[in-house]
Amino acid sequence: MAGASRRGGVGQGEALAAWCLWALMAAAVLATYARVEPFELYHVSREGLAGGASRALVLANFPISLVAIALVLIAAAALPRRAWWLAAPAIALCAVTAWPGVVDQGDLDARPVNVLPALGVALALVLTVAAVRRAGPGFAPPLPGDAVRLVLAVIVLVASLPWLSAELGYHLPGDVFLGEEVPAGETLAAVHLGHHHGTDGALLLLTALFLSRVRPAGALRPWLTGYVGLMAAYGAVNATQDLWTEQVFKRGWVAWRIPSALEPRLEAVWIAVLLLAVGAAALIHVEQRRGRPALPA
Repeated sequence: MAGASRRGGVGQGEALAAWCLWALMAAAVLATYARVEPFELYHVSREGLAGGASRALVLANFPISLVAIALVLIAAAALPRRAWWLAAPAIALCAVTAWPGVVDQGDLDARPVNVLPALGVALALVLTVAAVRRAGPGFAPPLPGDAVRLVLAVIVLVASLPWLSAELGYHLPGDVFLGEEVPAGETLAAVHLGHHHGTDGALLLLTALFLSRVRPAGALRPWLTGYVGLMAAYGAVNATQDLWTEQVFKRGWVAWRIPSALEPRLEAVWIAVLLLAVGAAALIHVEQRRGRPALPA
């Protein structure tokens, strides 16, 4: 049965889908940053395979390590309580990413400290593999919001086309989206080659759509629901901000830019993130209450 485990825990289908999504992105970043010259990219200086590995390591910090925290919670719901001896250090290592300066948007070359969150991601993957062995790769049963999830996913993917092309090291052809055009007063293309925080936002939102289907029982459920709601809100705001900047502001249609929401600040944009997070978590909670009973942890 979908979502049921071999031993009564939470199936790991949604978690595996998230791992595959981010593995594909990491592979694209590794290949593109190894091939494209740094001056065409954003705030990196290393070339060749070293440049690709460096940027992929930073990607493992932000945002993959933040996604990995949710994946640890999902894996822990399918494992015995003793698994927390590994789950707790994994979460702690992943959370190092949030420490100021660990990931610097002004300098995206890897540094030794970036190894710590990457180790947390590796531990999270180990836990997911163990959870699959115990609970299986099943997906949660159909939920009332799955049709909405599908529609949102299609919208996000269409809006992400210029970023996804840039991730592969090419500008998206055609005239619908800005791409290789260089706006007045700037030196980089409207959509520079390489990785974008808009891509991070879009993939965080897609990941949240996957993981919001998971409903563990017990004390883990509210933590996972709240965290996934925050992931969805943070991803949606950052994707919208980057899309607005590149496709609206840089065309000269408006003179106002949506402020950056990459780092938490006492600003209106982060009030919006938190309000959206509360709303997303509430929607997940209501949907899950109307769905099938929670699976035992």
